[in-house]
Amino acid sequence: MKDLTVKTTEDDYLRYRFERAWKTFEDAKSLANLKSWNSSMNRLYYACFYAVLALFSKHKINSHTHSGAKTQLSKHFIKTGKLEMELGMLYGDLFDLRQKGDYGDFLDFEEKHIMPLIPKVEEFLIQIETLTKE
Repeated sequence: MKDLTVKTTEDDYLRYRFERAWKTFEDAKSLANLKSWNSSMNRLYYACFYAVLALFSKHKINSHTHSGAKTQLSKHFIKTGKLEMELGMLYGDLFDLRQKGDYGDFLDFEEKHIMPLIPKVEEFLIQIETLTKE
């Protein structure tokens, strides 16, 4: 476990968040290969969430909740045209699907729900990482 008392730089934080985002994305793909669809959905959402947190840190945007992150992403990046509307909609959909998968009763995702999301999430992560470098 990393010593949290050591002062980190903004670059350290961004690197950490993106490493976590990409690792979580790899976990989502592994879980999909195991046909653990609900867990894969959860990890797809969190991969995007971790990347969004890095983006917000870079641009000094605060968000204290998951729904707040969705709102702030729309306000600062979708509505301004910095991020494609389709990717913003993907983030919103993942937010809703993760909620349903984690907290809903009698909901089981299937391969047909998860597999099409994997390349879209990869594109989302790439675009968010690119925005963070601007």
